[in-house]
Amino acid sequence: MPVTPTTTTADRVAIPSENGGDVMFILDRLLDPELEAAVAALDGEAPLLVHMARYHLGWNDGSGDPSSAEERGMAQGKRLRPALAFRCCAAAGGEPEKAAPLAAAVELLHNFTLIHDDIQDRSPNRRHRATVWRVWGDAQAINAGDALFAAAHLALFRLARRSIPEATVLRLAAAFDRMTIEIVRGQVLDLNFEGRRDVAADQYLTMIRAKTAAIVRFAAWAGALVGGAEEAMAERLGEFGEALGVGFQIRDDMLGIWGARAATGKDAADDIRRRKQTLPILLLRQAVSAEEQAALDDIYTRDEIDESGVGAVLDLLARHGIERQVAGQVAAAHDRAADSLQTALAGRHNETEAAGGLRALVDQLSTREG
Repeated sequence: MPVTPTTTTADRVAIPSENGGDVMFILDRLLDPELEAAVAALDGEAPLLVHMARYHLGWNDGSGDPSSAEERGMAQGKRLRPALAFRCCAAAGGEPEKAAPLAAAVELLHNFTLIHDDIQDRSPNRRHRATVWRVWGDAQAINAGDALFAAAHLALFRLARRSIPEATVLRLAAAFDRMTIEIVRGQVLDLNFEGRRDVAADQYLTMIRAKTAAIVRFAAWAGALVGGAEEAMAERLGEFGEALGVGFQIRDDMLGIWGARAATGKDAADDIRRRKQTLPILLLRQAVSAEEQAALDDIYTRDEIDESGVGAVLDLLARHGIERQVAGQVAAAHDRAADSLQTALAGRHNETEAAGGLRALVDQLSTREG
C-alpha cells in the first residue's frame, strides 16, 4: 500500500532573467519533453519503474494519477542545474535548444542522487511528499535511482542529435562520469562525518564542493561548451557554478536550522533534531567553551532531541553569532561566483538576457527562503 504523499504550500524558486522574469517557460518547453522521453524509455516489462520515476519527478502521485499543477511545481524542485545549463549555453552565444539533452542529463543524475541519498539518510519526505523508499521500500527505490542514473547517460548522448560534434559529446560524457564519481566521494565523506565531533569546517567545505557543487560546476561548464564557448570562458563559468553550488549548500544549511516550514517543507530546526553535521553546528563546536561543549555533547547523544534540546542548541547558536558567520560564508561564496561570472563575460559588448539572468541568479539564491 503506497504511503500517502504529504504536500504543503510552497513556491518554486524562479530562475530570474534580466528583466526580473524567469526561465520556467524554457524549462517547461525544452527540458520537460527531454525528461519525458528519457523516462518513457524506461518502460517495458516492469511498469513500476516508470511509475516510481514519474512520482519522484513530481508528475504523478503515489497512485499513479497525474499531479496537480501545484503539486508538480513543488515536487519538481528548484531545477537550478538544468536552468544553469540553458543559461550558460545562451550566454556563450548558443541556442538554448541545443542544451536540452544536457539539461535533462544533469537533472536526471541529480534526482538519482536524491533517491539514493534519501535511503541512506532515512529521510521520510522530499519536496513536500513521501520519499520513494518510504512509498515502495528500499530495494525498489534503489532500482528507481539506478534507472535514472542510466537514463541520465543516455540523455547526454542525445546531444549528438543537436549537431554537437561527436568529440565534444564524448568529452562531456567522460567529464560527466568523473563528476558523478566526485559526487559519490562527497556522499562517502558526508556519511563518514555522521556521529563525529572532530569534523572541521574546512573538511565540510571540501565535502560539499564534491557532493553539491560538482554537478553545478559541470552544468555551467558543459552548457557553455555546448553553446560554443572558448575554453577560457567555459572554465570561468565552471568556477562560477562551483562557487554558486557551495553558496547554495551553505544557504541550505542555514534554512535547515532557521528556515520556515512553509518555504522548506521541513520543520524549523529539523537539522538539529536529525543531528546533521552542517556548517552551523561545526562552527558552533569550534566556538563553544568546554562547559558548553559538554552540554552540546549531552544533547547530541540523547536517544531523541526534544524541544528543550533544540531550544538549547538554538540559544548557543545565537550566543555565538553563528547565523551571522554562516551568512557571511554564503555572501563570500556568491561574491566568488559574481567575480568568476564577470571574468567569463569580460569583453562581451552586449549584455544578453542570459548573462543578466546569471547575474540575478547570484543575488536571488543568496537570500532565498526555500
